[in-house]
Amino acid sequence: MKILVCISKAPDTTSKIAFTQNGTAFDEQGVQYIVNPYDEWYALVKALEIKESSAADVTIITVGPAADEAIMRKALAIGADNAVRIDAAPLDAYFVAMEIAHYAKSQGFDLVLTGKETIQFNGAQIGGMIAEALGTPYVSIASKLDLTGNNLNLEREIAGGVETVEVEMPAVVSCAKGMAEQRIPNMRGIMAARTKPLQVLAPKNSEALTSFVSYANPPAKSGVKLIDANHMDELVSLLHNEAKVI
Repeated sequence: MKILVCISKAPDTTSKIAFTQNGTAFDEQGVQYIVNPYDEWYALVKALEIKESSAADVTIITVGPAADEAIMRKALAIGADNAVRIDAAPLDAYFVAMEIAHYAKSQGFDLVLTGKETIQFNGAQIGGMIAEALGTPYVSIASKLDLTGNNLNLEREIAGGVETVEVEMPAVVSCAKGMAEQRIPNMRGIMAARTKPLQVLAPKNSEALTSFVSYANPPAKSGVKLIDANHMDELVSLLHNEAKVI
């Protein structure tokens, strides 16, 4: 069984976010990058759990520059077998998805796993686009996955309950909280990651459909107003007129 796990880099959640060039570019100065948590904690670890129970081969893939190989080595240290980097700037979600799909088509993967979204863009688009390009079923935001023969039994949270889905592989699944538990790479894994294969491929020059016009930080939070418990009329007035609560 062959599993492809899509990973991407994301700024560490403690990073200070700033923009340059009049708000048109993200300032990477001093930013520490990590593997996108949804990709690492849920998609990758689930792939490794499948590998441990069914002798699967796990390949990670990302679209990005050579600097991204640092996060790829961490994914290899956790337990992935192979790594592929498409040597191109990730212009937008469609571009990334098409570049990954080009590679996946040529390799015959049984299962493609992604995190449900990246923590910096929250787009949740990659998985569905890859599935459409590959012509395979797609299940989004899955919180549980069991393998039975060539079938995937999945659960996903929906409004008011849990939905159970069964699909036949090959398939694409985006993974959410509950899919697996975070793993910390040990020293043996870190040492092994140095010699595991990391293949660099030229891009297929897929089309980007969107571009970033500008970035902006959210407005600063205003101060908190404390209202005496005996002044309910004042509180109600503030809720209606300032907080705009109807």
